[in-house]
Amino acid sequence: MTIGSDIGRMPNTPRPACRGYLHKRTQSSLLKGWRKRWFVLRHDCCLYYYRSKRDEGKSGALSVTSLEGAVVEADTSLGKPFVFRCCPVSGNRVYYLCATSNQEMKRWLEAMGRAVHPVTQNHVWMDVTRHNSNLPPLAVKNPECLGLLHQLDRTKDSWVQHYCVLKDGCLYFYASIRSTCVIGGIYLHGFTVRDQPVGSRRSAIELRPPSEEFKVFYLCAENANENKRWVSAIKSSIGKWLPLHQAIQDYMSRPPEETRM
Repeated sequence: MTIGSDIGRMPNTPRPACRGYLHKRTQSSLLKGWRKRWFVLRHDCCLYYYRSKRDEGKSGALSVTSLEGAVVEADTSLGKPFVFRCCPVSGNRVYYLCATSNQEMKRWLEAMGRAVHPVTQNHVWMDVTRHNSNLPPLAVKNPECLGLLHQLDRTKDSWVQHYCVLKDGCLYFYASIRSTCVIGGIYLHGFTVRDQPVGSRRSAIELRPPSEEFKVFYLCAENANENKRWVSAIKSSIGKWLPLHQAIQDYMSRPPEETRM
């Protein structure tokens, strides 16, 4: 089960799986050598590179390469340390990349290796949450908590009001109670929640994901008591759902007589 991932149109967009400067061997017969470029490996299993770090998000990538099914491995044929190569399935081009250290090369090889063989995970729970995301807020059956919440927008240093519905470890955001479908939401599996001050607000709700790939959310209700009500409801909702890997581990650690079919 994907932990802390986002639904369609959700604000919880994950940070890149890996990013940093690498030296890329040029393919041109006129300009042979190595050029420093800013590489970004995203969760779509594609490797993007830009001229520099400041170009990411401001201009299009110089190249986009899908890593699914590619061959990615260390390479010593060029007589240069910390070199690895990437052979995509599509096209006949081989990318030779050079890191600044052995540790950095291993970091990239591990991240790219996961993109080569992505794990697709489907679960009936995700189908249900996608179904709920197309419903008006009051049409979601048996919600665990609902009401107005303000979400901190760090880019504008302001709080944006949403009508929110909590159901089965998923928090849905609506523009208002009259909305016909969600504008965003968060899969809360693996998240931790607590009440803590944020800025000028003495009481706010912090939603912290299990991985740094995802951002931390700050929400705030109308008063401290409402915040406590939401914190309690969110903790309870998350606690009802056990991540698949943990369920398997718990099952395998049971005594043999308890695991017999």
